[in-house]
Amino acid sequence: MKRLLWLDISKGLAILWVVYFHFYRTYFEHGTLPPANWSGLAASVETVLGAAWLKVSELALHAVGVFLILSGWALMRSTMRRAESGTVAWGAWYCARLLRLYPMYWVAHLVYLLSPFIARLEPVDSRIILSLLGLRFIDIQMNLMYLNAAWWYFSMLIQFVFIFPLLFWTARRLGPGFFLLIACAAGFFTRYLFLVAWPQNGLWTLGGFAICRLPEFALGMALAMWHSRSSASVEWFLLRGAGFVIGLLFYPVALWLYHNATTYVFVDFATGACCMLEIIGIAGIISLFQEPAKVFGLVGAYSYGLYLIHQPYVIWLGLRIRQVPIWAFLLIVIPTLAALSAWGMFLEKGTNSLVNKLVAAKKHAHA
Repeated sequence: MKRLLWLDISKGLAILWVVYFHFYRTYFEHGTLPPANWSGLAASVETVLGAAWLKVSELALHAVGVFLILSGWALMRSTMRRAESGTVAWGAWYCARLLRLYPMYWVAHLVYLLSPFIARLEPVDSRIILSLLGLRFIDIQMNLMYLNAAWWYFSMLIQFVFIFPLLFWTARRLGPGFFLLIACAAGFFTRYLFLVAWPQNGLWTLGGFAICRLPEFALGMALAMWHSRSSASVEWFLLRGAGFVIGLLFYPVALWLYHNATTYVFVDFATGACCMLEIIGIAGIISLFQEPAKVFGLVGAYSYGLYLIHQPYVIWLGLRIRQVPIWAFLLIVIPTLAALSAWGMFLEKGTNSLVNKLVAAKKHAHA
């Protein structure tokens, strides 16, 4: 299947934004901007720029929603391509998905256990068994964030993979618009139950129970269907500025949804959608330049490996540079993102290559 470069660039931007957020929060979580050293207008400009940097940095959290939307898009797109050539063999589909997800996830555990420059904030104990199985939602308070907090996303992703055939059948049967409406209704109702009617641990709505994040995943699936029907129109909207402007206009509304528990029901979907429009709009600009497009596209193509391994590294480094000035932190960010991207890419490519060889050898042995 031919890859969409701008989609890979968007995934690359989203995962780099997530990595930056975790790095930024470790470095600056309990700090405040230092007082301006200049006077008059220069001090005002420094204060405004600093406040803007803080605000934009906090918005990086929303890139998790973007990554979820793009995951739904990519999975729907690849499965539709299979369906075009005949009936989808769901048994083989599950095997392919699990072989794609679990080996690299296990490698990330090995990296956590053996790699230097890792922040190890919890003891390795019996909980690692559930972690390796991806069942981190069991005894959610103790397990969802265990060892590497970013791995909560894997637990949610496995749930979406498990129910994807049902989602795929429903989307194809109802069409993208009605499917998205039904998925949003189910997701928002579940979030309302967990947040308002029957308040539960917030980890469930974060992603411990995947249905709470179904609206974002379903949005990605719907976008893939709309794109397959009219790729030129969808790409014009997303990549040529219209989507970027609309996302920018609606972002303040999305942020207002943090107001209380009831409005918070809709906040992840709204902020994820707005952030997606911004990121894809930027990806459209980057795609016009050959070399940057290749770099960000490569990061996006191997974003899974970077997602799995990055957080313990940026926590380790962030804790050690808390005393450096902000300008030094921003200079450190760039080589850190580059090094982690290269490391994640190396691990993912190597893992995928090994798995492919083992699968090929097994097929040859049974031929």
